[in-house]
Amino acid sequence: MLSLLLKSLLGAAAVLVIALLSRSRVFYVAGLVPLFPTFALIAHFIVGTERSGADLRTTALFGLWSLLPYAVYLLTVYGLSVRLPLVSTLVLATLAWVLAAAVLLWGWGWYTAPAA
Repeated sequence: MLSLLLKSLLGAAAVLVIALLSRSRVFYVAGLVPLFPTFALIAHFIVGTERSGADLRTTALFGLWSLLPYAVYLLTVYGLSVRLPLVSTLVLATLAWVLAAAVLLWGWGWYTAPAA
């Protein structure tokens, strides 16, 4: 129960930092905060304690590949933010992320599937 509380406090702290930065002169730094590896640290700790070092390495490699859907999201926001209202931009960017993530999961599964 304590670990769940600590995880939720980390998430709340990240939201607070984003809100404060978005109101400051360096508002653009708010875009860096979600990339702080809060959840990656949690995931890597769990995988590292419950599985092998090779599995942790695979998790880290997949994490690198997972930057691609995030890049698709950011490029979509960048391209649509001056053309569409905010909500439309964010909905379409999220859908683009979902599509890119689905392609990544399919590709990862296809690439790592054992030969028949």
